[in-house]
Amino acid sequence: MEKKNFTSRWAFIIACVGSAVGMANVWGFPYKVGANGGGAFLIIYLMFIALFSYVALSAEYAIGRRAKTGTLGSYEYAFATRGLGGVGKILGWIPLAGSMCIAIGYAVIIAYVLKALTQALSGSLMSVDTNTWFESFALTPYSVVPFHIIVVVGTLLTLFFGAKSIEKTNKIMMPLFFILFTILAVRVAMLDGAFEGYKFIFKADFSKLSDPMVWAAAMGQAFFSLSITGSGMIVYGAYLPKTEDVVDSARKTAIFDTIAATVAAFVMIPAVFAYSMDPAAGPKLLFVTLPKILQDMPGGQIFAIILFTAVIFGGISSLQNMFEAVAESILHKFPKLKRTHVLVALCVVCLGVGINMEMISSWGPWMDLVSIYIIPIGAVIGALSWFWVIKKEEIMDEINTGAAKKHGDLWYNIGRYVYVPLAFVLCVIALSMGISF
Repeated sequence: MEKKNFTSRWAFIIACVGSAVGMANVWGFPYKVGANGGGAFLIIYLMFIALFSYVALSAEYAIGRRAKTGTLGSYEYAFATRGLGGVGKILGWIPLAGSMCIAIGYAVIIAYVLKALTQALSGSLMSVDTNTWFESFALTPYSVVPFHIIVVVGTLLTLFFGAKSIEKTNKIMMPLFFILFTILAVRVAMLDGAFEGYKFIFKADFSKLSDPMVWAAAMGQAFFSLSITGSGMIVYGAYLPKTEDVVDSARKTAIFDTIAATVAAFVMIPAVFAYSMDPAAGPKLLFVTLPKILQDMPGGQIFAIILFTAVIFGGISSLQNMFEAVAESILHKFPKLKRTHVLVALCVVCLGVGINMEMISSWGPWMDLVSIYIIPIGAVIGALSWFWVIKKEEIMDEINTGAAKKHGDLWYNIGRYVYVPLAFVLCVIALSMGISF
């Protein structure tokens, strides 16, 4: 079970898109668009996506490939270039903890989705009061245990052979994710009143550009939609061959991640406008609003099955990355351990903690705690490590390895003097205002 590289750039990109595509796209992006006025938010969001993919995402790919390992080894490597390897060994645990902690809560959400899928398949979802149905498990302890076990065990089984099994499963899940959501988007376009949703998405209220919190929300959404957390994308970079262009790979990851977010918005926003519902409903958008819409839609059961299947694919592919980041780092730190034993240990920890927080009143605050504190701090540590700690010649050599176009001071200075301060600002906003991005 020796880890191997991805077999091609597209295999790598598909896996990275799988990591990036998740709840941040499915309900987070439509929710943020809805809450921040539509088109004005999109303009700012796309600007940050372009910036962060160019320097931040490519840097995380590059450091993983340079160090030939994931989170813990990459921080040690970066700090060792300054003779501070011991500091890197310690700091690397912070972003890694973010990956593990977010995985614990994330698995609960996917368990909710799996429950919804099973009830869509049986048809029972099509005749319930969706709000009462959602509360029946979201407000009840130990309400989705069987689904929770299936999600965690199933995801960990897909990691058994490292990059090889991640690649194979994502080659199935990601194309199906896009196909299924496209089918939904076409169906939603046929609803009366859907046009108002498209108007809302594309009509830019430029007065919003004067609101600093709209900028902060767009920046936070772009930051975490691309999974630039100082951990997850590093491990996939470690599996990228030296012949590949990391900056181009980062750009393509961003493009497909943005397409996924846009298609999700084309499903969610027009649908809620067609039925005069709230486009900024958060988790209830997926578990209350959309099921209610699907109940009233001809062929609704089929489209409910398509919706929740697609969401599970997006969720599992993200969960794979979180678990792989932790598993690879532990194996790097303790090379005598077997991969099977590490995956079993992750299963025990994830279920042992997660099963006790299946109520939304438990996992909601848990996810807020992780995304407000641990992940922003870890992301800042990563940003500083790649652009202020590791020697410039080290990161630049790796960025230009396999590159069709050589990058120089422009790339490095944007990372150092634009991206790092923005990461720090976002962290300060999150910590001081208690905002979960």
